[in-house]
Amino acid sequence: MTADTKLTLAKLAELAGVSTSTASRALKDNPLIRKETRTKIQALAKEHNFSINAAASRLRTQKTNVIAVILNLIDNTEQSTTDPFLLKLVGELNQALNAKGYELLLSNSFMASDDWANYFIHSQRADGILVIGQGKTTEKIDRAAKSGVPIVVWGDTKTDAGYPIVGGNNFLGGYEATKYLLSQGAKRVLFLGDSEHAEMRERLRGFMQAHEEANIVPDFSHVGAIDITSKTAYQYMNDRIKANGLDFDGIVCVSDMVALGALKALKERYVGIPSDVGIVGYDDISLAELMHPALTTIRQNTQQAATLMVEQLLNQLENKPTENQVVETSLIVRRSTK
Repeated sequence: MTADTKLTLAKLAELAGVSTSTASRALKDNPLIRKETRTKIQALAKEHNFSINAAASRLRTQKTNVIAVILNLIDNTEQSTTDPFLLKLVGELNQALNAKGYELLLSNSFMASDDWANYFIHSQRADGILVIGQGKTTEKIDRAAKSGVPIVVWGDTKTDAGYPIVGGNNFLGGYEATKYLLSQGAKRVLFLGDSEHAEMRERLRGFMQAHEEANIVPDFSHVGAIDITSKTAYQYMNDRIKANGLDFDGIVCVSDMVALGALKALKERYVGIPSDVGIVGYDDISLAELMHPALTTIRQNTQQAATLMVEQLLNQLENKPTENQVVETSLIVRRSTK
C-alpha cells in the first residue's frame, strides 16, 4: 500500500482477515470481540495511521455508542457534582457501560434544560439516558420518557412510572438505621433530610415504622427537613442546639455527607459520640470509614446498581422488556453508634 493511499475500514478488515463490523467493534475496544482480535486490529490500525471517522459512523449507523448520564440536581439545592456518592455511582456506571462497548457522557439537569430528548438523543449526542436522582419532581424525566427515548432512573423503585427505576430499599434502610439506634437505648432520635424527595420520604417512613414497633411516639419536631449537604446539616445542628440544647440522643441521616456535618457540629461542642449521641449515615462513601469516629451507615451496592441500570437501558435499546430493580442494602456498624 502506497503512502498516499487512504486505508478504509473495509481494507483494514481485509488485512486482519475479519468482517468490517468486527473490525469496527475491535477499534472501539468492544469486549464482545476477543481480546487477541482487538489487539491485532488495533495494532494494524496504528501501523497504518488509521482512525474511524466518528461523525461519518454516526451518520451511517444512527448510533453514537454513547450514553448520557444526568445528575438530576434541582434548582434549590447546594448538592453538586462533587458529592462523593454521586461520583461513586458515576464511576461504577462508567465501568459498566465500557464493558458493554459504550462511552459515558456526563451532564447535569441544568445543562440540558427541560428537553432532554432533543438535547441528548435527537441531536445524536447519545443513544440513551441514565438519570441519577428523581429530585422533588419527575417532570423532566416523565417528559423524556413520554417522547420514547431510552431512559433508566436511579431513585425509589416504589414510584409509579413509565420507565424502569433502579434503587435501594429506602424504607428498609431508614427502618434498619432507626431500629439499631433504638435497640442501643436511644429514646429521642432525629431524622435529618428532605422528605420531599421520593427516596428520602421512604427512609422517613422506615424511621416512623421503627418507632411504632418500639412503642415510641416520634416527635415531629425531631424531623429536620434539610438539604442533602454537610454544610446545611452543620448549620441546622448549630441552630437547633442553640435553641433547644441537646434534646436528642440519636440521629438518622439521609446521607453520609449530612452525617459529616452533624458530626462536626456536635464535636465542636464536645458532645460525646456515641456516648451522648449515636449517628447513622447513609450510602457508605469511602469517607465514612475514615471519619472520627468511623460512621455507622447504610450501604447501597453501587456496583450492582450500575450493572442493573445499564442492563435495563440496553433492554430498551434492544426492544426487550424492562422492570424496576432493587439493589442490596445493608447496615454497616462502626464506632459512631454504641
